[in-house]
Amino acid sequence: MDNSLYLRNHIRTVPDWPEPGIQFRDITPLLQDPKVFRVLIDSFVHRYMDPALRPTVVAGLDARGFIIGSVLAYELGLGFVPIRKKGKLPFTTVAETYELEYGSATVELHTDAVKPGDRVLLIDDLIATGGTMMAGKKLLEKLGATVTEGAAIVDLPELGGSARLRDAGLKLFTLVAFEGL
Repeated sequence: MDNSLYLRNHIRTVPDWPEPGIQFRDITPLLQDPKVFRVLIDSFVHRYMDPALRPTVVAGLDARGFIIGSVLAYELGLGFVPIRKKGKLPFTTVAETYELEYGSATVELHTDAVKPGDRVLLIDDLIATGGTMMAGKKLLEKLGATVTEGAAIVDLPELGGSARLRDAGLKLFTLVAFEGL
């Protein structure tokens, strides 16, 4: 079975959302069907069981990265670290602000979330402009961790995020690419 094609067939495209001209790639159908959800998670688990790619911790980006990342961490027997939107974490944090097409946003990470030398897999549901993943990478590196790879279910290459992340030295792994906007 071609996992990429199978997963792609379970991603819903919602036209003109959140605004006209946008083709929103909705991953919720991947999560709703237990068989499809298992294929999704297993696609990541099998990759990161490889000793050469195995992280010491999984970090997920707010909010859908929490869903995939926490299950993946559990399956790999690793800890999970949430990278949250500003103001959501109760302990001492480090912050990183990044630009969006309509302004800016800030993500935060607890200062004790990772240790120097940790090998971190950074995961989210989708790579569009790459801003959120780049901010997450910078946060983890501020604390001395090494981000070994960025992973996502969906890549939207025409928005330039995956190229931007690779140009910044981040290796990427995605399961499905959607060409066009």
